[in-house]
Amino acid sequence: MSGSVALDQVRKINGNINKDGSEWRLGGSWLTDFGIINFSMGRSEYDDGGQKDNYSIGTFLPLSVLGVDTGEWMIFPMAGINHNEVDSFVEEEPASLDELVMQQNTSNGGYLGTMALRPLTEHWTVLGFAGGGLGSDDYSNIWAGTGASYKINDNHSFNIFGFYADDNYGSTSKITVNYTYEFK
Repeated sequence: MSGSVALDQVRKINGNINKDGSEWRLGGSWLTDFGIINFSMGRSEYDDGGQKDNYSIGTFLPLSVLGVDTGEWMIFPMAGINHNEVDSFVEEEPASLDELVMQQNTSNGGYLGTMALRPLTEHWTVLGFAGGGLGSDDYSNIWAGTGASYKINDNHSFNIFGFYADDNYGSTSKITVNYTYEFK
């Protein structure tokens, strides 16, 4: 389940949680005259069962603000800083499942990336993003996603989205389908 609340024309809070509460995210954004400042905190799970708590603050900056003509695409370079706390499985073969050992790791670092979106029609929009980061203790990550949304009218829309991330401790991939109702 996900939702967002606009506090006014320039500030928004959003969040999501999966059905068992094991993965969640809470974030927000503030639109300024120059770009968008955003913050995020959340927990995600790796495909092998480990988990990561992430806290970040960053910015999106539309290239059009810098006078760059991007045609029909809206392109936003992004950058920020983050703090990660990771619990991952130690890669030793245990004698039984009761002997699995979790290793805790902490990293502070930063990330760079880009996001692009393009309205195809008044109803269809496509979106993509990619980036990577570096942190303390030789931490590194990459991430990418793509999707499309269909706006039925001013209140109703659907989207489908695919996401992949990989770092020193594991990888995760997801496909999500969402329905949005916007109160006017």
